[in-house]
Amino acid sequence: MAATLQEILLAPDTQPKVIDDCMALIEQEVSDKSGIAGTAVKLAYKTVVAFAPGHVRVMVESLLPGLVDELQPYWADFTVSGSSQFGDYLAKRGDEVAEAMLSVTDARAEASDRPTLVRAYRSVRGTAAKQVQAALPEVGDLVLKYA
Repeated sequence: MAATLQEILLAPDTQPKVIDDCMALIEQEVSDKSGIAGTAVKLAYKTVVAFAPGHVRVMVESLLPGLVDELQPYWADFTVSGSSQFGDYLAKRGDEVAEAMLSVTDARAEASDRPTLVRAYRSVRGTAAKQVQAALPEVGDLVLKYA
């Protein structure tokens, strides 16, 4: 049987590398944003980084298992589909995949006791699905790097 994403990405020797790659992907995605929505994303990110240095990395570390769980059904289908590009596979299911991934961050925001960070998250949540969808090809590439 093919390995699960949990076995691949959350292995003790691999997970730190995946976290580093996620951080680089987040920083690149934020940097690439433009327009009004991009300005909101950049402001929210800057607020979080200024208010709680290191918080983004801590969040990536804590959210990664849930995000991997949400991606697992897509990975399982992808591995039997005969497709070769996981990013393209995810992008074709953009709305569904983005909402699945955002369910993890939504739950975390609901449980947070840090109002400034929750406000920053809520300020961008309305456009978050679109932002996540735009990054799905890179997310797929990141997964394939370790698969």
